[in-house]
Amino acid sequence: MGRHADTTSARRTQRPAPTLPIALGVALVVLALVAGGLVWWLAGSGGGCDDTRSVRVTVAPELAAVAQDLLDEPQDLGGGACAAAEVTAQEPLQTVGDLEALEGSALPQVWVPDSSLWTVRAADTDLDPSGSMATSPVVLGTSRAAADELGWTEQPPAWRDALTGVRPVAVPDLAASAEGLSALAALRTSLGGTDAADNAVVQAVLAARRGPAVTPAEALQAGSAGDADAPLVPVSEQEVVTVGRGAEDSQLVAVYPAEGSPQLDYPVLRVGSQSDEERAAVDAVVRTLTSEDARTAVLAAGFRDTDGTAPTDPGSGVREEAPEALEVDGEQVQGLLVELARLAAPSRLLTVFDVSASMEAPAGDGTRATLSRDAAKSALSLIPGTSSIGLWVFAYQLEGEQDWTELAPIRTLETEVDGGTTQRDLLDEQLDTIPERLSRGGTGLFDTTLAAVRSAREQFDPNAVSSVVIVTDGTNEDDQGIALDALLQSLRDEADPERPVKVIGVALGPDADIAALEQIASATGGAAYSAVDPTDLQDVLFDALRQR
Repeated sequence: MGRHADTTSARRTQRPAPTLPIALGVALVVLALVAGGLVWWLAGSGGGCDDTRSVRVTVAPELAAVAQDLLDEPQDLGGGACAAAEVTAQEPLQTVGDLEALEGSALPQVWVPDSSLWTVRAADTDLDPSGSMATSPVVLGTSRAAADELGWTEQPPAWRDALTGVRPVAVPDLAASAEGLSALAALRTSLGGTDAADNAVVQAVLAARRGPAVTPAEALQAGSAGDADAPLVPVSEQEVVTVGRGAEDSQLVAVYPAEGSPQLDYPVLRVGSQSDEERAAVDAVVRTLTSEDARTAVLAAGFRDTDGTAPTDPGSGVREEAPEALEVDGEQVQGLLVELARLAAPSRLLTVFDVSASMEAPAGDGTRATLSRDAAKSALSLIPGTSSIGLWVFAYQLEGEQDWTELAPIRTLETEVDGGTTQRDLLDEQLDTIPERLSRGGTGLFDTTLAAVRSAREQFDPNAVSSVVIVTDGTNEDDQGIALDALLQSLRDEADPERPVKVIGVALGPDADIAALEQIASATGGAAYSAVDPTDLQDVLFDALRQR
């Protein structure tokens, strides 16, 4: 017997059923009464929207559909008032620009970027964090075949091995991509944030620019298609899920580096200050975006929640267990972005190598000369083709009374020279000849330095950063040439703010005159490096590129 069944029904007096017109009339009266009561209840309980308060909400594009669904209905504020959200999908970089340029009435009142890293770049705006809408770890996307071939399916790589290895990397626009910048910050953090870590970042960026011009979208497509040579691309785990859902039998997988992954944390940020009325409406929107309903929605959309819960139906490309969160410092990331912006400017380098007899001294598995050759060739392989490089060697009176010889003038690396050979190929060939060019008789360091700076200034390009890089293992031994004091005075007198040329001095080995190189660098706004252990030369050259 049912729980609400009536056990007295058999003893009730049976009354005749009303005729159809009477029954219909009674039903209409009841319906009218119910409808009237409902209207009264809505009006009396505050369920209406006599006072609609708009809330401007800007979200990262990948969250737009979720936010729109959650905020599609007005949020009841009581007393006949409700909050109606106006949801706009916008890339965080554009929102940062708006925060700096637009008046308060044109700005969002609630902002959900993909990462808290953007708050550092919007430091002049009053932003109040009010929870997180979703999370997604930054991973390296590639094909399953590529991951298997590299052994990363069983043994995940370190960030450095992945980003500075042989596999091409499709680095997104670092100014606009939290994923790309987070990946480089992870590389730097995993190496302790030292100068060596900064050099590793430079190496990763240069390697990416030197490689094939592959966009992140093309890299993801190659990974999804199962290309065994698919590049790596720093990407959110959620995008791997999304690509997998949108393609039949997608072969795109997420590689989770061994040290952990930085997180896109999708913070819910209140923007600026609000009146009491505005605050109530903003509060309602924030509650909705951080509610249990929001959690369910983001999991269904391929994100994780703040506890790292796996997405609903993630597919085979991602793992269920959340990777360890790798913390990155927002202020350090901003500093990294400034460095990378400087690195992005085309280089115009005149490289000058010492070929005096002392370069025959043993170093590592060879000599100082072979070490210089190998380090320079390695650096050359990473520099993008839009950069311009020339090559000199120097010792003492190599051409008559002249201490230096030009092996290649300054030209862009992709320029075709004799017989279809590129400038890069020519430099590579000429660097191979350095060990054969060693000359007796000393080192004409100071005359060569002045001549190199003058030559670089004559060929100045306002769209590039001009530097002279001098690698030497000795001291100035040209008694007939310019003295140090006169050299420094000439460098200062001839300095042209419209055509600046920095000297980057590299003192190779314990006998090099680092003190003189420091003074020369100071006079030109450059830098001096000491590679006492000649095997450090590779890192020194990368650091010189970073500091140029």
